[in-house]
Amino acid sequence: MLAQTRYTRTAIALHWLIAVLMIINIALILLVDRYPDEWVRPAVDTHKSIGITVLGLVIMRILWRATHKPPAMPGSYGAFERFAAHLAHGALYVLMILLPLSGWMHDSAWKDAATHPMQLFGVFEWPRIGWIMAIEPTVKETWHTVLGGVHEWAGYVLYVLVGLHVLAALKHQFLDGERELQRMWP
Repeated sequence: MLAQTRYTRTAIALHWLIAVLMIINIALILLVDRYPDEWVRPAVDTHKSIGITVLGLVIMRILWRATHKPPAMPGSYGAFERFAAHLAHGALYVLMILLPLSGWMHDSAWKDAATHPMQLFGVFEWPRIGWIMAIEPTVKETWHTVLGGVHEWAGYVLYVLVGLHVLAALKHQFLDGERELQRMWP
């Protein structure tokens, strides 16, 4: 029996769909200050919709991973590389859950949330988090600020980890001569 050397098609599709959506979401929000005023609200709403979508896809990816064994790492990886890969992947999953959740919580603590329903891609209303909406207004404003900070800083950590993830894959592919990209390439 041949050893499995590639991820499953479903794992690959989820990986790249999540990656593309995250790149779009990052670009949307980093460029928001350059948009004409009438584009800002639709851009922010799209950012929220993509974030909720990524959350759902990441949960699907975790469930898929729990029920489908990934291919083994190449034997040439040292103990430190294996440890670092597991740690980085775990941290990426935590961040891919923390970012949309902190954004959703941040949005739910917005003072005008009750009068501006959140729409998922303009198709239907997406609920805000009720217990946060029910917090006393001055306390809620504090939580809005705190959760916005968590969301922003988690984003910065994600940028660094994604960069390291890409660099590690390229290192293994081109410096170590492993078929690293082929494991996750469609």
